[in-house]
Amino acid sequence: MSNDTFDLKRVKQLVELMKVNDLTDVEIKQGDWQITLRRGSQTSGVPMTMPVQTSPVTPLPVVAPSDSATPDETANTTLIKSPMVGTFYAASSPDAPPFAKVGDTVSPEKTICLIEAMKVYNEIQAECSGKIVAVLVKNGEMVEYGRPLFRVAVE
Repeated sequence: MSNDTFDLKRVKQLVELMKVNDLTDVEIKQGDWQITLRRGSQTSGVPMTMPVQTSPVTPLPVVAPSDSATPDETANTTLIKSPMVGTFYAASSPDAPPFAKVGDTVSPEKTICLIEAMKVYNEIQAECSGKIVAVLVKNGEMVEYGRPLFRVAVE
């Protein structure tokens, strides 16, 4: 087999490895060439690996629903929490519209944000149906596992 990373057989092997290991994104560089492979949406939201912190970082506080909203605001709502540690992105690029904003109706398969971990952009799905009533993090903000990202009025 050729040592060329972009050989069709190698690309097919990478796709199979992605399926077997339940990976959604793989990026490979060889010289001036780069290939990024992405497969269908990941509904489990749990990555195979977590980024390793090499310096001490103070974790961001997780705000309990009772601290950030009145009981009327939390009735019939659910929180969409971060399935991983990473950087929250509301849109696919700085000039693109956000995936989800307050007032939008979402379904379980709807991509609502990206979380970048180890230079891999993971699409995060709503995993519930309802209307976004609050976006709880800012674009470009670091998030911890379990950090609430959105509040959704469930249907």
